[in-house]
Amino acid sequence: MQRLTLAGRLIITLAILAAAYFGFRYFMGDKLLPATTTTTSPSMPGEPGLADAGQAPNGPATTGTTTPTAFTYTPPAPVNGKLKGVVELGASGFNSFIVRIDGNKNWKLEKSEFGASLAIENMASDADIRAGLKNYIAKMLDFGVAGRDIQFVVSSGAQKASGTQKIINALKSLGYVVNTVTPEQEGVLALRSVLPPAYADKAFVVDIGSGNTKISWLENGAPKSVETYGAKYFQNGTDDATVAADVKTKMAQVPAGLRNTCFIVGGVPFEMAKEVRQDKERYTTLKAPTAYQFDNAKSKAGQNIYQAVQEASGCQQFVFDWDANFTIGFLLNKPQS
Repeated sequence: MQRLTLAGRLIITLAILAAAYFGFRYFMGDKLLPATTTTTSPSMPGEPGLADAGQAPNGPATTGTTTPTAFTYTPPAPVNGKLKGVVELGASGFNSFIVRIDGNKNWKLEKSEFGASLAIENMASDADIRAGLKNYIAKMLDFGVAGRDIQFVVSSGAQKASGTQKIINALKSLGYVVNTVTPEQEGVLALRSVLPPAYADKAFVVDIGSGNTKISWLENGAPKSVETYGAKYFQNGTDDATVAADVKTKMAQVPAGLRNTCFIVGGVPFEMAKEVRQDKERYTTLKAPTAYQFDNAKSKAGQNIYQAVQEASGCQQFVFDWDANFTIGFLLNKPQS
C-alpha cells in the first residue's frame, strides 16, 4: 500500500510538471524565441540604399522578391525646348520617340511608341515596312514635330540582319536619310542619354539589345564602350556559359570605381522593371538577376547577360531608365537648330 502511494505521488507530480510546462509554452508562444531586428542601409539623397537587411557588401541591391528601393534622382527639365523625333530601326522592332530638347541639351521624353518587327529574322515584307514607317512619321507630324526634325537610326544589332536593307531602301524611297551606327557608337550614344551627370564618376551603363549588348562608361572624361552578345544569341546556337564568360571579360574593362551603380536599358531590362515599377517613376531599381522567373528564350538569355554583369562587377544598384535610349543620345549629339 505504501509503494502504491509513493508511485501515485510520482505520477501525480510528473503530470503536474508536464501540465505546467505546456501551459507556459501555450501562453508565452513566440516570446520564448530570441528577438530579431531589421536594419536598412542609409541612402544619400538621390541614391538608393540596400533594400534588404542581410545584404552582403558585394551583392546586388535587392534579393529574393522584395520591392527594390526607389531611385529618386530628378534630371533637369528643358527650358523653351524644341520637339525632335527619332525612329529606331531595331532588331526586334520599330520604336519612335518624341523629345523636347533645349539649348543646354536638357531633355524630356514627350511621347514614345514601340512596335514589333521581324527584321532580324528577314520575315518583314517591303509593304509592311513602308506602312509601318509611314504610320510613325504621320503620328510624329501630328504631334507637332517638323518633318526636318525627324531622324531615323538603324541599330548596330539590326544591321547584322540581312532583312535590314529592306528598311533602309524603304526609307530612302520616302526621301529620308537613314543613319547607321557601329556597336561602339551605339554604346557611347546610350551613355550620352542614360548616364546622369551626377553619376559620371561613379556609374556605368549597360544596354541589352536583341542583337548585341553594349557596356559603356566615362574614363578620364572620355566615353568608352565595348560590345558583347545580345539577348537573341540563342538563335545562333550559342550556349549560356560562352555568353556569360564573354560578358565577364568585357565587364572587367570597367574601372572598379564606377561599379557601384549601373544604369541599364534594353528590352529584357524593360520586362524586369515592369514587375516592380511604382506608378510612373522615371527610374526603377531592378531586383537581383536570380529573382526573376521567365518562360521565354529571349528573356532568359537577357537574364543570363544581366547576371554575368552583376557577378563580374559586384554592382549593388541596377537602375532601369524608362525614358532614355541610344537614339535620344543621337539627337542630343546633333547641333540644336
